[in-house]
Amino acid sequence: MNRRSLVSVVVSLLSILFVCPSFAQTVPPLDKIQNQQELDSAITTLDAALFDAYNKCDLDKFASLIDENVEFYHDQGGVTMGRAALTDSVKKNICGKTTRELVPGSLHVYYMKGYGAIEIGVHRFHHPGHEDTEGVGEGKFIHLWQSKDGAWKITRVMSYDHHSAAK
Repeated sequence: MNRRSLVSVVVSLLSILFVCPSFAQTVPPLDKIQNQQELDSAITTLDAALFDAYNKCDLDKFASLIDENVEFYHDQGGVTMGRAALTDSVKKNICGKTTRELVPGSLHVYYMKGYGAIEIGVHRFHHPGHEDTEGVGEGKFIHLWQSKDGAWKITRVMSYDHHSAAK
């Protein structure tokens, strides 16, 4: 391979990594995860990807991490069924209005044999530019992640105990 071809290949690979971040981070399927540390790392990576998309209103990336038949239960908003409805709800109610931050040290991950993992934690919701009037909210969540056909997707969500965050 000559130098010009090598440079072309490297530039192509770098453009894939920067244009398509999902290629840059791969999370192994459940059957390749060997221990709790690897499971924690996988789910932490998935959580970060999901809420990076949520915070940036990257609805395609967000939807790619949600199962088509997701069930989302929210103590304030009720029940939302299906990926399309959940993605539309994020578009209408979140984009440009709210960002999510995981409370450090709150994340717990539990193995679900033959299925995936349960993710439990606490998150805060910020209202950029309006925190003086709207404050910071906090809530607890449970995500059920399924590893299927080489991909991880959320199949169930419970989001509850929403309240104003302590200052």
